[in-house]
Amino acid sequence: MQNTRQEPADLIPVEIAGTLDGLLSERVRRSPQATAYRDYDRVGGKWRNLTWAQMDEGIQRWQTALARENLAQGDRVAIMLRNCPEWVMFEQAALRLGLVVVPLYTADRPENAAYILRNAGVRILLLEELAQWQTFCDVHDQLTELMRVVTVQASIEKCDDGRVSALHDWLPEKAEEQQPFTRDPHQMATIIYTSGTSGRPKGVMLSHYNILTNAHGSSLVVPLSRDDLFLSFLPLSHTFERTAGYYVPMMCGATVAYARSIQQLQEDLLIVRPTILVSVPRIYERVYSGIRAKLAEGPALNRKLFKLAVDIGYSRFEHQQGRSPGKISHLLWPILENLVAKKVMSRLGGRLRGAMSGGAALPAEAARVFIGLGLPVLQGYGMTESSPVVCSNTFEDNVPSSVGRPIAGVEVKLGENDALLIRGPNVMLGYWNDSEATRAVLSPDGWLNSGDIARIDEGRITITGRLKEIIVMSTGEKVPPADMEAAILRDALFEQAMLIGEGRSYLSVLVVLNPSQWETLAAQHNLDRNWHHLREDPRLEEILLARIVAQIREFPGYAKIYRVALATEPWTIENGLLTPTLKLRRGQVLERYKTEAARLYEGH
Repeated sequence: MQNTRQEPADLIPVEIAGTLDGLLSERVRRSPQATAYRDYDRVGGKWRNLTWAQMDEGIQRWQTALARENLAQGDRVAIMLRNCPEWVMFEQAALRLGLVVVPLYTADRPENAAYILRNAGVRILLLEELAQWQTFCDVHDQLTELMRVVTVQASIEKCDDGRVSALHDWLPEKAEEQQPFTRDPHQMATIIYTSGTSGRPKGVMLSHYNILTNAHGSSLVVPLSRDDLFLSFLPLSHTFERTAGYYVPMMCGATVAYARSIQQLQEDLLIVRPTILVSVPRIYERVYSGIRAKLAEGPALNRKLFKLAVDIGYSRFEHQQGRSPGKISHLLWPILENLVAKKVMSRLGGRLRGAMSGGAALPAEAARVFIGLGLPVLQGYGMTESSPVVCSNTFEDNVPSSVGRPIAGVEVKLGENDALLIRGPNVMLGYWNDSEATRAVLSPDGWLNSGDIARIDEGRITITGRLKEIIVMSTGEKVPPADMEAAILRDALFEQAMLIGEGRSYLSVLVVLNPSQWETLAAQHNLDRNWHHLREDPRLEEILLARIVAQIREFPGYAKIYRVALATEPWTIENGLLTPTLKLRRGQVLERYKTEAARLYEGH
């Protein structure tokens, strides 16, 4: 069984759009004066609105600038820019010329981005500012195929590289008419490089048709209209944001507002007041962590009221989903909604009617809190290789412990070792210049091996682990680390956690502490505030283990954690321990902390 819904009134069919740039052209034709995008003008210091017609005018200028570079159809152009209307203009202009777009993360490490530029043979690179190009200084000479670098911001006076141009010089004031040509929807539109939690990233080749059909199927999950307003803050280089937060709103005629930054997200939520959020679990976890911290500082009555509101709200949700009977306690909801739920939801702008979570598993407790307070959070599942959405819960059929049913047009089944296999028009063309890697995950009859372990019950998919992230202990027991790590992180003391124990007789964990929570704990136990002085103190390990054990009680006995070690610094993209999509680079973390890990197993 698949998710099926009636199409929204203004949804653009795949056949009408034809290509991704055809999608925008059709949207311009249908609603030229409707607001397409909102973003903050950093020069003028105020928010601006752009209509679809204004976007089209801008795209024509970008198309003229790109056409003057004498590129051939199929040439690759890259974009390393924050989310903004110019991101869309550059991509749409490139697609109109039959070029292939390669998105890069602005926060990615220079050596990783340089590898992608070389591997894809990128000809044009669009950057935010000259400083980004200067971070590539060690590899400038290796980027032999790169013929033009365009910087959106500021001057290039201090640059002696003839390839670099400032946008205001490169972009013409007026567009020139371009010769139209017929494009094949099955032609490659983009190469998106996977995060690369181990080894070099691989370039996922996606066609116009791959992405359009996925956007269309995703549009049927949540009914959207021109009245909806998205707040975009996940990078557009992330496939989830690109499909669900860019092409889906365009297909439905909704407006997208670009957040100024993650740091200003709380303020932007209050200014923009979105109706729809698309995010990865980490953002919801941060909001939830903030709520918990504020409750901890307040009176006990507030905590009791909050718990009561969540309990009764979630019970109402289960009743509305048809999974439990109505209860007398539900009559208290209007009071609790005013006292608790509306106050929390007002911090998210007060107009949210739906929130999507994908990219990783959302901790059950966080999902329960938001749903209990009246915000329907819909978990879904996907991967870059599937454009990316495979399945999702819906408002009417929401089982938070699962990732829902396949979206329209997508088939799933279980393969060897219960690996989730995916087939549909959204499945990639293959990996760029890597036929061996393509054959390893894509069968001749079109089934994509996700590498994730799943269970399918009554058509609903539950992800239970990752084939390559299973810890096999010396006892023969197999432990999927992600679930236990998520459980540990329910305790606000722990900012990050990574389970270790491959080939060992017991499990240990590396943790990063939350500084403010540590201050409180240190005061309670009369410990040195500088925990670096206590890293090998058995008292501290005992305290941390007690906190961890309290969070993992539901796991099997063999999955007990016996030792804990502290990391010296948070794991970030910048220090190479997180991928640009915020996934742990487990091998790199273990290598960085091999001394600490070895200490955990001394004598064993």
